[in-house]
Amino acid sequence: MPRVLTIEDDAVTAEEIATELRSRGFIVDVADDGIKGLECAQSGRYDAITLDRMLPGLDGLALVARLRHHGISTPVLMISALSDVDERVRGLRAGGDDYLTKPFASDEMSARIEVLLRRHAQVPLADSVLRAGDLELDLMARCARRGGQEISLLPTEFKLLEFLMRNTGQVLSRTMLFQEVWGYHFDPGTNLIEVHIGRLRRRIDQPDRTQPIKTVRGTGYVFDAAH
Repeated sequence: MPRVLTIEDDAVTAEEIATELRSRGFIVDVADDGIKGLECAQSGRYDAITLDRMLPGLDGLALVARLRHHGISTPVLMISALSDVDERVRGLRAGGDDYLTKPFASDEMSARIEVLLRRHAQVPLADSVLRAGDLELDLMARCARRGGQEISLLPTEFKLLEFLMRNTGQVLSRTMLFQEVWGYHFDPGTNLIEVHIGRLRRRIDQPDRTQPIKTVRGTGYVFDAAH
């Protein structure tokens, strides 16, 4: 059974999370401060983590940043009463995989954990390289290569390319990209996607080779390395 670590200093909220997840068949351990949470998370025993944003001992942002710095890729659902866009962006950029604001519905929380587990299991350790033509994305080394030459990508560019490659041939709307890459569950009406798509194209497109990121006018983008 999947094992989840809940890092939460509020006893009522921790019990709510643990009760819901256990009812779904998960094994749940609880840590009530950031220091204990970090020690548990570094053990490698957990399939997913729910992480409160504001914690005694070690802040949630610092905690998830340390995990990612040490190469621990356990999916993290950040939970916080801080609901504005800037805070959600900070949580995701620090290394969180999803962000849920308080108060929350218990069944939505457990559904998000299930989604993170499915997403994390999509590429097994032995097959951790996505390939499309001569373009490769190494999910463990966190690097890209085209024609054997390494391409330097910023973290958001890497995440964007990963999502595009995982959904090769599927038209992805702006809302889907915002939700999966930036964690927004709405389209904020900015040119953020266009800017990042432009940067990504400049990094992976090469003369006389397929330009795999296609614009679908009025809809979004599609990754197609075949044409």
